[in-house]
Parts: sequence; structure tokens; C-alpha cells
Amino acid sequence: MGALNFSFEKAAQDGQARVGVIHTPRGDIQTPAFMPVGTAATVKAMLPESVRATGADILLGNTYHLMLRPGAERVDRLGGLHKFMNWDRPILTDSGGFQVMSLADLRKLTEKGVTFKSHIDGSKHELTPERSMEIQRLLGSDIVMCFDECPALPADRKAIETSMRLSMRWAQRSRDAFGDRPGHALFGIMQGGLEPDLREESAKALRGIGFDGYAIGGLAVGEGQEAMFECLDYAADYLPEDKPRYLMGVGKPDDIVGAVKRGVDMMDCVLPSRSGRTGQAFTRRGVVNIKNARHADDPRPLDEACTCPACSSYSRAYLHHVFRSHEMISGMLLTWHNLHYFQEIMEGMRAAIAAGSFSTWETEFHAGRALGDIDLI
Repeated sequence: MGALNFSFEKAAQDGQARVGVIHTPRGDIQTPAFMPVGTAATVKAMLPESVRATGADILLGNTYHLMLRPGAERVDRLGGLHKFMNWDRPILTDSGGFQVMSLADLRKLTEKGVTFKSHIDGSKHELTPERSMEIQRLLGSDIVMCFDECPALPADRKAIETSMRLSMRWAQRSRDAFGDRPGHALFGIMQGGLEPDLREESAKALRGIGFDGYAIGGLAVGEGQEAMFECLDYAADYLPEDKPRYLMGVGKPDDIVGAVKRGVDMMDCVLPSRSGRTGQAFTRRGVVNIKNARHADDPRPLDEACTCPACSSYSRAYLHHVFRSHEMISGMLLTWHNLHYFQEIMEGMRAAIAAGSFSTWETEFHAGRALGDIDLI
């Protein structure tokens, strides 16, 4: 049932950490992979070629936002999402389930699907597994996510169990509606909260349906890092060894490293771009808030070891100035830096896993971040 020209090849493993490549008709994705989020057909404050320059092989687009504006049918008429946003490499689209979950007061959930009011204009819409597959087909994404419900944590076991089983029924409907689309892949999404037996039941149901890849959903929704890692310690093992594993919505640099350590191959998060727009930069020595007055007279770069444009061409003093002046270049430079740094982390992990030295790399990564920001002059 696998998609034509879509395959996953594991090159090496060190502990549970894996390095490999996902082959797609639009190009290869080196794993472990971090996917920048292009919510509304753009990674905010970045040109597509700039995103590619950071090392990104794949972007994520958002079904919920794109179906509301500009509309999936319009994107299709205009040649599909790749042409529309000028990105010729792979795109993964989420199913819309997570965004609809966050609209709890504006939605109605039934066995059929979800009806909800648009956060833009209050208009009424319906998302079902079938409609989600149709929207993602119209967008033309390379990796399609099945439609699921994602409960926020903490939640009681009965609610998680009911939600997970509904998501598994929706997964089968998503599979049926997706059909046979050579060159495109469909990923199933494991749910089950922090309950090991429910995670196992969910994974078994998904394996029975059969997907091109498998996501671990329902984490990074309020449970905290320790609980997330405890779940990943067993959850990844329930999924097929020969398919990509995707942890949705994660995360901070140490979340990403911890997830890869536990066998995850793909991740996405809005954090690099959102933080960049709010004056926050991730560096080898931890987080820097460029808005702080300590940077106003500092001629040094944000991160002396970084080769991104923000670090190679501009001082902390300048970055502080343009942020405080509300200049657009501030978000552009800090977002570029953050995306560059996240991709450097992925590149470092891939090399370390291939060399069998992941634990040494991980120790050095955490030691560097524990140092804290460089001292004032």
C-alpha cells in the first residue's frame, strides 16, 4: 500500500536514536528532521529560499488555517501549495484536528467529525476525516496526516480512552478516503495520553490499518517535559521499526534532543519563528532575550560560533536596537538565526548517531547550554 517513490531508509542507530532518509518524489528528507512551520503558506518573516538555506528539507502547512483562508479549492486552482508558496521541496500538512481542539468553545464534536466557527469571521465549517483528506489533496501536500482528535492534558483516563478510540475510527476513514495516491504518503497518529496501555492499543490499531509513517500525537499539550519523555520511552517502541516516527508540535532544543534519543525521526514547532518575533534567540549557551538593556552597547554577535546572517553580519547592539524600534528586520534576523540553530542541532545529531557517538554529543550539548549567555564585556 506504500506510496510510490515514498520510502524510509534507516542508515544507522545509536541506542534508540536513528539516522536515515525519507525518499519522496520532491526530494530526500534527512532524518532526524526538524520541520519549520509555515502555518498560512509562509514561515513567518522568512523567504522560502532563506528557509531552505537554513538546511530545512521539508515544511509544514496548516490545514485549518489554509481551508479558511485562502481556501483549499483556491490553492488548487492556483496550482497547488508548492507553487502557491514557491517551495518546491516536500510539504507535510497537519489534519486540522489540533487547531479545532483549541477552539473548544467554538466547536461541536460528533462521530461524523467536528463543526466549528471560524476564528476569522465566525462562519460555520465542518471537518471530517473525508473532508480533511480532500483539503490536503487539494493543497497537494506530499505527506498527509489522518484526521484525529487531540485532547489537552491533563485529562481523565475515560476521556482519553474515548477520544483515542474515536481517533482510531477516524484513522480508518482517513485511510479509506485517502485512497491510492502515488507519490503521496499518509501518516497515522497515535493517541492515548500518558496511558501506556492506551498508547499500545492505539499503535496496534494504526498498524492494522497500515500507514506510510506514524506520528506520536497528544504530547506537548500541557503535560511537561518529564511526562512527555516518560511516554516516549515506551511509545516509539510500539510503532513499526521500518517507518518514520513523527512527534507532533515539539519543541524546545532540549525537547528535540530528548525525543531523538528516544527514537523519533521528525518534529515540528512554531517556536523558532515565534520566539524570533518576540526577541528571543536560541544559542549554544541557552536562550538570549535581545530586548534586555545589557545588549545595547554590545558589539559582539549573538552567537560567535554561528554562521547565520544575524550572527555573521550584525551585532547584539544592532539586534537590540531594531527590536526596540519595532523594525521588521528584527523578526527576520532572529527567526533566521533560530531556524539555522535548530537545523544545526539536527545536523549535529545526524553526524553523531552515524558515528556512534550520540551520548558524547548529547553531554556536550547540555553542558554548553548550561553555561548560560556570554558574560558582559
